[in-house]
Amino acid sequence: MRRVERHPDAAVDPAAWPDSIPAVTQLLTEGLELPAGVTFLVGANGAGKSTIVEAVAEVLGVHPEGGSSAHRAGADRGRGADRSGLAARLRAVRSPGRRGSAFFLRAETAHRFYTYLEDAGHDGEGPPPVHPLHRLSHGEGFGEVLLRSRWVREASVLLLDEPESALSFENQLLLGASLAQLAGQGRQVLCATHSPLLTALPGAHVLQLDERGATAVEWEELDLVREWRFFLDAPQRYWRHLP
Repeated sequence: MRRVERHPDAAVDPAAWPDSIPAVTQLLTEGLELPAGVTFLVGANGAGKSTIVEAVAEVLGVHPEGGSSAHRAGADRGRGADRSGLAARLRAVRSPGRRGSAFFLRAETAHRFYTYLEDAGHDGEGPPPVHPLHRLSHGEGFGEVLLRSRWVREASVLLLDEPESALSFENQLLLGASLAQLAGQGRQVLCATHSPLLTALPGAHVLQLDERGATAVEWEELDLVREWRFFLDAPQRYWRHLP
């Protein structure tokens, strides 16, 4: 996948959500280039990170709840009213001769994916067995899917929505190493994140989403990196202002 862009006949309404989000406006008017390797989308809540990643997943045939383009986990659990409708106005531009599956995992619906795996392996006789992932903590299960799942290993495009939210420092490092390995195998990764650790991944392409739209920014200049550095240097500067 080289880029995502608006269908030529699709309308744009900058006054209405989600088009009113600067990064989404930019996507609809200029398109989004997706280079080989790992691309991170960073920015404050409401900047459009998850909206864009979810829309790209739908364009690639993956249900917005997560899963793969082959298995469509959660397809009967549609989100309904909170869907942005953005994907219907987009199209993916692919390299000639390149086509593969996509996999989308979002932290908030990971346990629904585990349930899907239970149902997929059930023969219909008696109650479905509890999938081993349900016996792990949220972070352990999420890491197990990300680091060892065959759906991830087989996907040519991996889409992640804030995967760090369930992971410890060590597992974020393992995730980063896995993403680097996937990129080295020719896979493409698009990840929405708030993690200064993940965005430090060598060779990653980082886009900061803010009032300017989506802008390529060096790691040291990212707002989230400067904010974390400022906080860790002197936490009391923040806590003393709390009511």
